[in-house]
Amino acid sequence: MEEPRDNKIVMLIIGLLMGIASTALVVAAAFFIIKIKGFAFTSSQVQDTDSALSEETINKVKIIEDTIGTYYYKVDMDRTAEADAIYKGVVSSLGDPYSEYYTTDEYEDLMSDTQGIYYGIGAYVSMDKDTKLPRITGTIKDSPAEAAGLKANDVIYKVSGESVHGMSLTEVVGMIRGEIGTKVELTIYREGETDYLEIEVERDKVEAQTINTTMLEDNIGYIGITEFDSVTTGQFTEGIQELRDKKMEALVIDLRSNPGGSLSAVCDIARQLLPKGDIVYTVDRDGNREDYKCDGENEIDIPVAVLVNGYSASASEILSGAIKDYGIGTIIGETTYGKGVVQRIFPFTDGTAVKLTISNYFTPNGNDINGVGITPDIEIALDNEAYNKDGTDNQLNKAVEVLKKEMEKAGNKLDKAA
Repeated sequence: MEEPRDNKIVMLIIGLLMGIASTALVVAAAFFIIKIKGFAFTSSQVQDTDSALSEETINKVKIIEDTIGTYYYKVDMDRTAEADAIYKGVVSSLGDPYSEYYTTDEYEDLMSDTQGIYYGIGAYVSMDKDTKLPRITGTIKDSPAEAAGLKANDVIYKVSGESVHGMSLTEVVGMIRGEIGTKVELTIYREGETDYLEIEVERDKVEAQTINTTMLEDNIGYIGITEFDSVTTGQFTEGIQELRDKKMEALVIDLRSNPGGSLSAVCDIARQLLPKGDIVYTVDRDGNREDYKCDGENEIDIPVAVLVNGYSASASEILSGAIKDYGIGTIIGETTYGKGVVQRIFPFTDGTAVKLTISNYFTPNGNDINGVGITPDIEIALDNEAYNKDGTDNQLNKAVEVLKKEMEKAGNKLDKAA
């Protein structure tokens, strides 16, 4: 096969080497040719002693490409897929589960996610830390996923007959999504079932309602946050006002299985709850600190309980960690996921993007929860058997019990003051 000579193909070759060379220094190579923030890096700028792009390594990757072209048994190769795999290899070599390369389609899906509207089945999916398989953490009300009978804690084993073991969460979600009216078959493992379940779901346009509210007994308000997107802040503001209009005297904030999302969204929500001070602060690799503040003008003035579990991650931990540090609410449930790092998305001019971990975050009291999580004030595991049988939620019941006692204490104080 004739050796390709144009710059784009040369870059694919360079990327292949970087994917093979398992080194944390290869991040710099992602900017070799692609413009970012209006600047373009030249080959002379990246070929230094700290770069994987030495003359020797560039020559070697050309040899690998030549060898593939000469001997690989398939003549018609998908060069686009090859290029995407190369770029993904560059980022995956970092060994960071949160850093990721996005193809054009994947980046478009990601952006539609943050806007709360996309085309798929309407299920929230997170990666299980133990099995390394995607797990459904919830379904959107009236979505195709709900209608098909998918449930929280269902583990996805295959998508349309293809095993998802070893795939990234983005890759799995990309397989599940598709055009409106088409169908996707999920092979599911569900606790208590003797065999895998085969569930077919028809894709549709999904508009995520990230906030759901209701009034519980004794004027206790409930607000569930499924994730933190650009639409979440407005929905939260409306939800809280709706509960206040109904004479709410205490509040349950349900962050269970909330995988996180936008840092700006969770900070905006925190500013409707916290006293004056830090919401969270971040520290980058150079020790630079950035503080995210709350002015305290909207500090909540009623008893609060926050529900969390092992799939409450990232932005969920920022909110629950701040509430715990300030002592303005009781954290109830199970130790959270432990994702105490921040990512930033770097879009490129060709429509692709890279998401990189750029800093650690710390709770207001300076707690680093990465890999540790947040321990609840009251630890109680969900009784899955009772929940699946008749919807009994022992964690929520505990929150209501705690809030009733807090309301009673508050009432006694008022009586004494009178």
